[in-house]
Amino acid sequence: MYQFLFTALAAATAVSAYDLASTNWDTAYSKAQAALQKLNQTEKVGIVTGVTWEAGPCVGNTYAPSSINYPSLCLQDSPLGIRFVNPVTAFPAGVNTGATWDRTLIYERGHAIGTEAKGLGINVQLGPVAGPLGKNPDGGRNWEGFAIDPYLSGIAMEETIQGMQDAGVQACAKHWLGNEQEHNRETMTSNIGDRAAHELYIWPFMNAVKANVASVMCSYNKVNETWACESDVVLNQLMKNELGFRGYIMSDWNAQHTTINSALSGLDMTMPGSDFASPPGSIFWGQHLLDVVANGSVPQSRLDDMVTRILAGWYLLGQDEGYPEVKFSSWNGGKASIDVTSDHSIIAQTVARDSIVLLKNEDASLPLKEPKSLAVIGLDAVVNPNGPNACNDHGCDNGTLAMGWGSGTAQFPYLVAPLEAIQTEAQKSGTNIVTSTTDDTTAAASAAAAAETAIVFINSDSGEGYITVEGNVGDRNNLDPWHNGNELVTAVAAVNQNVIVVLHSGGAVILETILALPSVKAIVWAGMPGQESGNALTSVLYGTVSPSGKLPFTIAKQRKDYGTGWVDGQTDNYDEGLFVDYRHFDVNDITPRYEFGYGLSYTSFDYSPVVINVATAAGPSDGPVVPGGPENLFESVGTISTDIHNSGTVSGAEVAQLYIGLPESAPWSPPRQLRGFGKLALESQVSGKISFDLTRRDLSYWDVPTQKWIVPSGPFRVYVGSSSRDIRQTGTFNV
Repeated sequence: MYQFLFTALAAATAVSAYDLASTNWDTAYSKAQAALQKLNQTEKVGIVTGVTWEAGPCVGNTYAPSSINYPSLCLQDSPLGIRFVNPVTAFPAGVNTGATWDRTLIYERGHAIGTEAKGLGINVQLGPVAGPLGKNPDGGRNWEGFAIDPYLSGIAMEETIQGMQDAGVQACAKHWLGNEQEHNRETMTSNIGDRAAHELYIWPFMNAVKANVASVMCSYNKVNETWACESDVVLNQLMKNELGFRGYIMSDWNAQHTTINSALSGLDMTMPGSDFASPPGSIFWGQHLLDVVANGSVPQSRLDDMVTRILAGWYLLGQDEGYPEVKFSSWNGGKASIDVTSDHSIIAQTVARDSIVLLKNEDASLPLKEPKSLAVIGLDAVVNPNGPNACNDHGCDNGTLAMGWGSGTAQFPYLVAPLEAIQTEAQKSGTNIVTSTTDDTTAAASAAAAAETAIVFINSDSGEGYITVEGNVGDRNNLDPWHNGNELVTAVAAVNQNVIVVLHSGGAVILETILALPSVKAIVWAGMPGQESGNALTSVLYGTVSPSGKLPFTIAKQRKDYGTGWVDGQTDNYDEGLFVDYRHFDVNDITPRYEFGYGLSYTSFDYSPVVINVATAAGPSDGPVVPGGPENLFESVGTISTDIHNSGTVSGAEVAQLYIGLPESAPWSPPRQLRGFGKLALESQVSGKISFDLTRRDLSYWDVPTQKWIVPSGPFRVYVGSSSRDIRQTGTFNV
């Protein structure tokens, strides 16, 4: 009937750079300290200072010293592929990657990005993203990150970083900290409570540091009234001391505000080294840093620490031995002198395919059953008529939406549009395709009336605030479909009784108008799927694979149900605390339209009762600080497992999710929080086991008075199921 395909991803045969790196910080520091002794003062300052915007081939470049064999470091966007270069692979966005809930696939995407970066001579690939986490559903850059949930985001950060650094490129975890909106991002303050900061926004960065990430990028905004890039609390106390980060912290581009303060507070590298924005800024390091070290305002030891950290990241990844030279310039059209894409289109397509979330499927309308005629409707069904890369940093919404806009983008080597892929598939069964590839409702209705089934493509775009698209300054003005998408679907549904809606977006969209139409039988969320968009989609629409994506955020019934959103001012007090997305819906007993972790399949899965094997002591996590935090915080405390049976008629993959409710002895906490997941592919009528490994951190809360992670005493509640609301089995254990 249908065949569920998982693409076999080739395993790396080389010795894992990450395996070596995980124990080699000490070795890297020894090499860095030896190299430091050979540098003069000007060379030291050059290593920590950018050479100015567009003065080197990459978006960020440092001065190359002559005393040691160390290059002008090349730093390049973006978290989904290589910005300003062609050809490269335009991978699905982070939000799609998170929607796969597939650790192996997340790793493979990271490894492929890292392989392309190294092949092009890039030393530092600027990604992945854990900030924004996505507390505001209308946040412009949410799609660059993986999920609103810190646990899922943390696992995705860890797997991506390991993949990138296994390939030999330095990863850069960003944006640290509290960069949750684009409006006023360079002037506003994010005032975050200590507990919410730790349990939500710091959490995924702990995973990043635990994965030995080489670098971290501090953000534009203030945190608790102090600029993130010159906050002693954010940079020194939290990142370097509490999390045990041994790499270096760089500024976001032009996010530095002072010379002395930023140096003393823990900033290690300034980028890009000169202003490239308006109004003009100034170079805070370079000669200025030389001067303040000379007069004693900044200790020599602080400059030496900056240089040592940067050199250590370079040595950690083995970039001192045979690393390629830069093979492109960002400023001449980005034409690379080498094709590094290899077979990465396979990984791109697999991520795009396995991230597709089936939201509604009434009357088993999907998969398509060789309809005699099919209408494909909407501008979102085709590539931008001016070309897939027609708009700078994709700062427009013209054609099918495959990534958002801003510095987190890459150029498409090609873009397979949904219509193109559907036409190819339809030829096999002789289906007649009728099209209306504008957003004109009259033309849409005419096409829909002439077909047995109609597929309507709609979208909702967002991006970075330096570009305004259709009145949206990065952040979205609302959560409605763009280009009168509700009206487009309504016009089609009035004349066709079998309507399928495909939504491309980087986050939640309110779907109530569409869901109220009886003719709308199915809704598919396809995210921002990258270059293989159409091919990935048709494999799900036609049933070559069963959809297995799960929402990495909640879709509400109305905008106000979220309780958060970007603020039009200079202060966001984070009054929601711990209660964002599903935590907010759960504690306030608000019924979502589609909850976090939700996603339908073409088959069905049954869960056996959970088997709980957890043993740990209540109390604080202590011990020496290792990368990520206190050593015993990451100790295994046991497992919770369940057997899953594919009780349907086709093959499929299920994402089983573990949620934990803390005992009443813990301060006010969310009713349940994600603390484990696993994806299991099963043939029809076959069973398999999912085991969730728990650490002390998974059972802890951040205690503000003692400044420690604490495992509370009492009964813990266990929830295992197919989503945050579709709980199949429950249990308890006591600490």
